[in-house]
Amino acid sequence: MRSTEEVVESLRRALVEAGIVLPSLCVDPVTGASDEPFALVELGRCNVRVAERLASVVRGERPVVGTHAVDARDGRVGEVMGHADGCVRLRPVGGGREWDCPAASVAVAPPEELMRARLRRTNHESVRG
Repeated sequence: MRSTEEVVESLRRALVEAGIVLPSLCVDPVTGASDEPFALVELGRCNVRVAERLASVVRGERPVVGTHAVDARDGRVGEVMGHADGCVRLRPVGGGREWDCPAASVAVAPPEELMRARLRRTNHESVRG
């Protein structure tokens, strides 16, 4: 059996791979110092965006809430805001009106696509502003 510290580190790595950071993740100091054979793991506090993303990962949603995806129908890139009724809810990079995209038409946005979408948004704002 692995030590509690090893389990906590394994959980930390798995969460980071899923894009989730729980800053307070640690071995509970009270139970860790006791004679109990298994110390408790303290998951700690997190903000609502991290909690939403964690829930999305646990539900097995793909793409995960908080990541960016491409709507294959028209190439738009958006942040994944949620999943419902076979659709993925996307919000444009930098904000704006959300739209629903059928799950079958959504792909995880490659880093270069996300960068292009951010650059387009920045250029659009500099022209207007």
